[in-house]
Amino acid sequence: MSVNVVTHLNFRGDARAALAFYQSVFGGDVAVVTYGDAGDVRETSAADQVMWGQVTAGSGFRVMAYDVPSHQPWDRGENAFFVSLRGGAAEEISAYWEKLSDGATVLQPLGPAQWAPLYGMLKDRFGVTWVVDVVSEYDAS
Repeated sequence: MSVNVVTHLNFRGDARAALAFYQSVFGGDVAVVTYGDAGDVRETSAADQVMWGQVTAGSGFRVMAYDVPSHQPWDRGENAFFVSLRGGAAEEISAYWEKLSDGATVLQPLGPAQWAPLYGMLKDRFGVTWVVDVVSEYDAS
């Protein structure tokens, strides 16, 4: 038996745009079910909002997202979570970084770090903080 963990991002009306953006960065397929599709429309203006959405790419990348209904509390928060994007190849990680940085605030430029060949942190245009690095073996000495 295996288990996997998928980051589930919560938005207020931006889930569809965020999923499209992440698909443009990582490729793959987008699946979206709106509140209207599910027959769960409490407010007419929310019928096209995302009740469940996901991007799944052949590389193994997967992220889920939805629009929190307006009758429920939601706050973007500060540092409530980071999405960690780790890979083995500097070229691949650098390419993702370039795409994610479109409209982002760079918190730590992508570059060599004491613990990784490449490391960087940014807050994308949807307010999601990404920690991006190239995996290397840890030397505890």
